[in-house]
Amino acid sequence: METATAIKDLTEKVKSEHSKIQELTNEIHKVIVGQKYLIERLLISILGNGHILIEGVPGLAKTKSVKTLAEAVQTKFQRIQFTPDLLPADLIGTLVYNPKDGNFTTKKGPVFANIILADEINRAPSKVQSALLEAMQERQVTIGENTFKLEEPFLVLATQNPIEQEGTYPLPEAQVDRFMLKLKITYPNKKEEKEILELVTSGHEPKVNPVLTPQDIMRLRKLVEQIYVDEKVKDYILDLVFATRTPALYKLENLKSLIAYGASPRASIMLTTAAKAHAFLRGRAYVTPEDVKQIGMDVLRHRVLVTYEAEAEEMTSEDIITKIFDQIEVP
Repeated sequence: METATAIKDLTEKVKSEHSKIQELTNEIHKVIVGQKYLIERLLISILGNGHILIEGVPGLAKTKSVKTLAEAVQTKFQRIQFTPDLLPADLIGTLVYNPKDGNFTTKKGPVFANIILADEINRAPSKVQSALLEAMQERQVTIGENTFKLEEPFLVLATQNPIEQEGTYPLPEAQVDRFMLKLKITYPNKKEEKEILELVTSGHEPKVNPVLTPQDIMRLRKLVEQIYVDEKVKDYILDLVFATRTPALYKLENLKSLIAYGASPRASIMLTTAAKAHAFLRGRAYVTPEDVKQIGMDVLRHRVLVTYEAEAEEMTSEDIITKIFDQIEVP
């Protein structure tokens, strides 16, 4: 009974705050045509305090979407172009020597912003990746002997070209696992592209109005954390994750030779958090199995590593995850 009362109270709070998110979405859509999937995932990551990795060809409004989000929530936005000659200091900053007094002063790098767009992240070498990793995981940066906390909200949105392109480094697994979601963005449809064409060539650039503050985001995050997850839904999430590690226990023996590594414990945490944020965006104070299904692919696709055998059979991690979702019983 207590749970029912708590959910009822929480539902009232969610309803009153949900309009703000609706307002934010409408504001972003003034500038960005289509890309509903991308914008919703951006909101899930900022509400769930997670980072996003986006794979897709250039020209799909990735940069513009993130910049628009930053403007609408009044946060500092920084775009960093990753290149093979980028150094950690170019990202986090460095110590500058002052010959007059013989002291070193700290010059902070572009990572000291709220929303970072790491463009073409897989073009930079591993030293730079590890510098970004500390910022993503610890929410802090070390320059010389000093450690600086990063301001909240802090969100890294990284884009990467599909791996077969020249001059790219595969991202370390430990780093890929730090991203809450990995999205695959495709071209707009013909109707949307016509709208984009008309909007961009009209010479009239819509202006984004700030609708939320960083303080609002922090408050909404606390509300998302409170969203109710039933024991059965928790077990469903764990079954999905465990099926990537021990498929035979879930009558998926045929997947055993196709999975090199299953999803880490971080997957269970991220899937729960993302499902809570997804429920909030739908105006609910509780998570349903449908929330888990809707967001599951984006949370798991980069956490399930396939074997050479799977590659030979042209089976991707997405194919394997789809089979797991089809097999695991929905509560």
